Amino acid sequence: MVAPTDPRTDVVVVGGGILGLATAHALIRRLPDISVVVLEKEPTVAAHQTGRNSGVVHAGLYYPPGSLKADLAVRGGDRMIEFCAEHGIAHDRCGKLVVATSEDQRPRLTALVERARANGVVVTELTPGAAAEHEPHVSCVAALHVPSTGRADFAAVARALAGVVTVAGGEVRTGVRAGRATPTAGGWLIDTPDGPLRSRFLVGCAGLHADRVARRSGTRPDARILPFRGEYLDVVGPSADLVRGLVYPVPDPRFPFLGVHLTRGLDGRVHAGPNAVLALAREGYRWSDVSVRDLASTLVWGGTSRLVVRYWRPGLTELVRSVSRRRFAADARRLIPGLRTGDLRRAPSGVRAQAVDRRGELVDDFHLVAGERSLHVLNAPSPAATASLEIGALVADRVAAAL
Repeated sequence: MVAPTDPRTDVVVVGGGILGLATAHALIRRLPDISVVVLEKEPTVAAHQTGRNSGVVHAGLYYPPGSLKADLAVRGGDRMIEFCAEHGIAHDRCGKLVVATSEDQRPRLTALVERARANGVVVTELTPGAAAEHEPHVSCVAALHVPSTGRADFAAVARALAGVVTVAGGEVRTGVRAGRATPTAGGWLIDTPDGPLRSRFLVGCAGLHADRVARRSGTRPDARILPFRGEYLDVVGPSADLVRGLVYPVPDPRFPFLGVHLTRGLDGRVHAGPNAVLALAREGYRWSDVSVRDLASTLVWGGTSRLVVRYWRPGLTELVRSVSRRRFAADARRLIPGLRTGDLRRAPSGVRAQAVDRRGELVDDFHLVAGERSLHVLNAPSPAATASLEIGALVADRVAAAL
């Protein structure tokens, strides 16, 4: 075996997305005398989920009261806006509309009002006329206005966090893939292309590969990551002028994702999406992206078949939407009827890392798994970017208690 290339590090964080970097940042603030190294396999930070999303700072209205998602998103949204302001990162608090487009959606909208208020999120119920003051071209029978929803450049946040970590004495090593982690008397010996790295404690924030990183350190997670691709369409031409800000449908309780929505980004571009289709690779941003290893991992997991049985109908709808721009446009027109199919163009996709348990249930909340001298963030889908600074603080507290 090659000898370790450097002295023992106190904490190694695997994953250079916004969550891993927020964790490193929180660790250095919480324990300023420790050494922290972040390992990121890509040449740059924020290469996957962090840099491929809608860029929305969520208010926290959707999540069950008392859940980590609810608590950390509400606090995390405020902290994210503050961080952006402190570091000169593009952001705003533009608010958003959640619209009921038919009478049968009213009860779901009412339930959403109750959940939002239970989470401490301010919402205003609107008539169609009042909704039109925010979005003149929207179609609805009722709506909610959520003023605390915002927008932020999460990739820029990740880069800023990497800078802060480095200035504070930490290291962010890009282009370095973490391999097997072997337990030692004093912690871990982590294989890397540059040679083994010693560490007292290991934190996994590996997103699409979170379960694999956990298993490489001997932890046996109770769920597996399945990759769900979220596809977007750019709204261009005259149709783009029909969308002022953020327009969301009332979530369908039969399906765990929010549904196709319309977002005007900080750059002024308008997007429709995302949908949610099971990808053929963990980094499968196109149908042509196929990984035999990743696909086998998905298919052999016992929860996958149960998930398909449970969600086959909405899953089929998502699949049709993926291959048919006309169907995608029709769903977007439920929110803004004036959108023209010809003004919708394919845009880059993202992939959501979603943990699924053996029963075929999608793990709904953020999920942290503790191992021997290790802690792994196994499930951190949306609103994880919004809540990343709070999640990082939570992880740092748990690591501090274990060191």
